[in-house]
Amino acid sequence: MRFIRKTQSGRRPPRARTTAAIALGTVAVGTAVAVAATQAVHAGPAGDGTAVTPVGFRVTPPGQQTTLGDLPLSSAASPDGKSMLVVNAGDGDQSLQMIDTASGKVIQTITYKAPQAIFAGVTFSPDGQRAYVSGGGNNVIRTYSVSGQHLTETATIALPTKNPSGASVNMYPAGLAVTPDGKRLVVADQLADAATVVDLATGATSTTGVGHAPYGVVLSKDGGTAYVTNQGANTVSVLDIAGAAPVVRTTIGVGTHPNNAVPSADGKRLYVADGDSDQVSVLDTVANRVSQTISLAPYQNAPVGANPDGLALSPGQHTLYVANSGDNDIAVVDLDRAEVRGLIPTAWYPTSVQVVGKRLRMVNAKGLGAGPNPNGPNPYTDDQRRKTDPEGFNAQYVGSMIKGSLSTIDVPDAGTLANYTRQVNDNDGFAQGAGVRGTGGPGTAIIPRHAGDPTPIKHVIYVVKENRTYDQEFGSLGKGNGDPSLNLFGDGTAPNLRALERQYADLDNFYANAEVSAQGWNWAVASNSNPYTEQTWVANYSGRNHPYPSENGDPAIAPNRDPADAYIWDRLADAHVSFRNYGYYVSPNSTNQEIASDPRLNANTDHAYRGFDLNCPDSANSFKPLSASCGSPRIDEWQKEFGGYVTNHNLPTMEFVRLPNDHTSSTAPGKPTPKAYVGDNDWATGQLVDAVSHSPYWKDTAIFVTEDDAQAGPDHVDAHRTTSEVISPYTRTGKVDSTFYNTASMLRTMELILGIKPLTQFDAFATPMVGAFTNKPDFTPYTAVKPTTDLTAVNTANSPMAAQSAQQDLSQADRINEYEFNQATWESVKGANSPMPLPLSNGVPFVPPANPTGPNGSDG
Repeated sequence: MRFIRKTQSGRRPPRARTTAAIALGTVAVGTAVAVAATQAVHAGPAGDGTAVTPVGFRVTPPGQQTTLGDLPLSSAASPDGKSMLVVNAGDGDQSLQMIDTASGKVIQTITYKAPQAIFAGVTFSPDGQRAYVSGGGNNVIRTYSVSGQHLTETATIALPTKNPSGASVNMYPAGLAVTPDGKRLVVADQLADAATVVDLATGATSTTGVGHAPYGVVLSKDGGTAYVTNQGANTVSVLDIAGAAPVVRTTIGVGTHPNNAVPSADGKRLYVADGDSDQVSVLDTVANRVSQTISLAPYQNAPVGANPDGLALSPGQHTLYVANSGDNDIAVVDLDRAEVRGLIPTAWYPTSVQVVGKRLRMVNAKGLGAGPNPNGPNPYTDDQRRKTDPEGFNAQYVGSMIKGSLSTIDVPDAGTLANYTRQVNDNDGFAQGAGVRGTGGPGTAIIPRHAGDPTPIKHVIYVVKENRTYDQEFGSLGKGNGDPSLNLFGDGTAPNLRALERQYADLDNFYANAEVSAQGWNWAVASNSNPYTEQTWVANYSGRNHPYPSENGDPAIAPNRDPADAYIWDRLADAHVSFRNYGYYVSPNSTNQEIASDPRLNANTDHAYRGFDLNCPDSANSFKPLSASCGSPRIDEWQKEFGGYVTNHNLPTMEFVRLPNDHTSSTAPGKPTPKAYVGDNDWATGQLVDAVSHSPYWKDTAIFVTEDDAQAGPDHVDAHRTTSEVISPYTRTGKVDSTFYNTASMLRTMELILGIKPLTQFDAFATPMVGAFTNKPDFTPYTAVKPTTDLTAVNTANSPMAAQSAQQDLSQADRINEYEFNQATWESVKGANSPMPLPLSNGVPFVPPANPTGPNGSDG
């Protein structure tokens, strides 16, 4: 089936993306989901050059594969086509790599250890004898001389330290372009909302303001005009750079969150990847207007999620190749017909594509994913490894263990492209369109098959916590696929979570879609983390001077076509579904009220409920508040309002509840111990379930509990595997459900109950958690158990790694050195100098021994 999309031109409307349109025979329905629903298929590399991502998509990159560094974001081909530069701008060591395009091999790597930085901008001079890379948080342009295929770094170029308004700022250079005469460099200054022109002979700079969060830069054929994409403004700024100073001549509105752009050879057209509109805007550079849009939607009326990023044109200019980072494919666009001709599968999260002769080179930021965390901290070797092998030491951390890849293939002919398109449809389940995925077994009458269908569940409570893996809390549960040797918190510390996992459904194959909290909170409430967040969280986490790209109201972050309608609470408000917020996306104002930057969320927020603040307890009768601004313990504040709803018979249909203290402060002196924090968090969770289950609302309520990510430690299946509970009379079965679920699955399940449509392709694709439910409810209430561990215990100066923990920034989620943090947490529970054991292989079921570690787990 093909469908027509209206455009802004007077030409024949282009036909939209044809993944389901090409007559290739019957395509399997959502293979990754269908398989995951019938077998315990795990996220991570499969060992055969393919993988399943934690999103649930299968990736099957064709051709030659070259391993790159941490998070390759961009690439540039040399003018002679013999070489290619790749920028790896990840959380660990960042690097610039020189690739030989004939062999596909990496022939040189220049490494930058934090706080030294590089970012997405990379370009050669027209003669190929110089190269330039943006220095990101270092506020410089890095320069190199090029001799054959060898780089020699030369002096950096300093950028201004004030924006056009005169305010001090780190410009944070992003995209770059060199004028055809090689004399000037144009820079997109992401954090200054500006563009700078650099005189390459003298280093002199001239800056002007553009739109919010500029990213990409493209020049006209004569070099007199620069086009700057503005991710946060949904525009392209058109700059006259022929004079002494750049001047903005006009601004062109495009789709949402434009990323990269590429000009036609004659300079008359500019193709812009609209990252959260799933389209390409075609700009007429003579008239300075959008002449056409080309849809990249995978099926008719698909929600967004393709997230186009990098682009490249064929030598003949008839084909545009678009890297769809969200869908793990390259869209092959026929420019004569203005439609997608087919799709090429990639590895996970393609960011850039180059056409070099008759070959395509596709850069994949996340390669084949993570797999198990193979090496935890080891106090016998850590000090030496930090000095001699920091990359090896950091390789256990999900934020930096994923390596990118380069896939090289011949430009496909029609038959090969047809086969590739089949594969992408198979990998991503596009043939099923927006239909609800099956679970491989009989369904129940509890979870609707379509939004709006009847269900006995009338209220949903969504609890999100911080950073734990499945094995850390449930490895020694005695059921499910756990590794007891990795279990940090047993029945003495987490009796409620472990009892709930035993009594209700044990969901032992549930994954966080994200690596870290900056992405994880976007996934948890918007079912996506867009390219802006994916490109920048690593700089924030690694001390490379970028703001936290989440929870702050920045329009560049909101991962949807309409930033004002991107989150689940927006969809609830649109549908007139009542909701209440306790701690999501808030920060304290001058009067110590917790305020959400989103007006719709703020209007439904309990301003007395504390957001992320580890000084404040989740529950009463645990540690004393460490700040006078804490107010009531979180669960007490929630219970106060819940009691009022019970009395007044007006409980909102959905509640958002944040319980952050299982994040812990590791072993920072004066802070609660990790066991005290986790016990405090567990006690609060138990009290919430206790209150609901002893109320009149228990009969028609479902409580969903998960973590925003799984970054805080090891897991023997995959570094993304995390904890998940669905607690309701309709889930009290005690069974193990090993269906492949993830954050988006939880959202999809709640959406079906609440009668709202999916937010993005990812929750539309995700398998709802039907397998956790039963048609035979058990209305027995749950009674919370206070942990036996000392909830008032405080770290001392003699606690393991106390000095390192004292240096951690705990003011916001994940502003820490996660490697040291996890090691300190492990030693705090297991004892100083206790080695972290190695996890098992991915995909191998683990049968716990009868008495793992102790009668009740690691700390029972």
